[in-house]
Amino acid sequence: MEVANNVTEFIFLGLSQDPGMQLIFFALFLLIYIMIMVGNLLILLTVFSVSWLHTPMYFFLSNLSFVDIAYSSTTAPKMIADFISEKKTISYWGCVTQMFTFHFFGCAEIFVLTVMAFDRYAAICQPLRYTTIMSANACLALASLSWLGALGHSFVQTLLTFQLPFCNAQVIDHYFCDVHPVLKLACADTTLVNMLVANSGIISLGCFLILLASYAVILFSLRKQSAESRRKALSTCGSHFTVVTIFFVPCIFIYLRPSTTFPLDKVVSVFYTTLTPMLNPLIYTLRNEDVKNAMQRLWSRKVSSREKQRV
Repeated sequence: MEVANNVTEFIFLGLSQDPGMQLIFFALFLLIYIMIMVGNLLILLTVFSVSWLHTPMYFFLSNLSFVDIAYSSTTAPKMIADFISEKKTISYWGCVTQMFTFHFFGCAEIFVLTVMAFDRYAAICQPLRYTTIMSANACLALASLSWLGALGHSFVQTLLTFQLPFCNAQVIDHYFCDVHPVLKLACADTTLVNMLVANSGIISLGCFLILLASYAVILFSLRKQSAESRRKALSTCGSHFTVVTIFFVPCIFIYLRPSTTFPLDKVVSVFYTTLTPMLNPLIYTLRNEDVKNAMQRLWSRKVSSREKQRV
């Protein structure tokens, strides 16, 4: 990506330029980021520590929690620091790195959520074949394909964007380096690149349609099952669908359109960069009895071990 240009750094305009609002946003997003880290780390610790959670569903949930930690960390720390910084700058290569990691972990989240929907479909619609369909090898293969697909997508997005010259344009009307705001700064024809990088929107829409189809099949199959089975399945799928909607709808709005940006884009981006990673652990723990029981048992074990040490 050796391109002749005069830019060594970029300047973010951020979510707001009002000093008072920036202090409010600093406190708010710092709290949200702490919740993201604590909630998702707690899920990872619980899944790895409790043996009865070593199942395909919780294997993919732990993948999702890891993705959420990494995904939010690509934008949140820089955004939070910028709220109390006089000059919101990022180096050229820092911008390259941020865009690559953002799209890598963002696309991984899309694929992991899609695989989680397939896992629920297999568990509810094919219960007798579930252990065969979702074997350990199958789970590892699906997870590996998700990560490799995300890697390929991110590499293409970043390479196509930063092979363009940027001349003297430096100001990015956003709070992180994303494709469309950065492409606006290029001093070259970006028509072809815009068409090629639209695959973010295509991936989001395609996976969202697959998810909707899987939920439709699940709901149809539940008619033949007992009331208790329906209640448990709807609780699990309801949690998953809530996360999916909050994440996918803003992504589709941002990426499935020509390279135009609106003032609303920065606010919409907050949903999938910070709110979804914060809500994931809350939804999956508050509406999941297995996870809540495992956390309670893990906490009880920790308290009892401390008491024994004191004795």
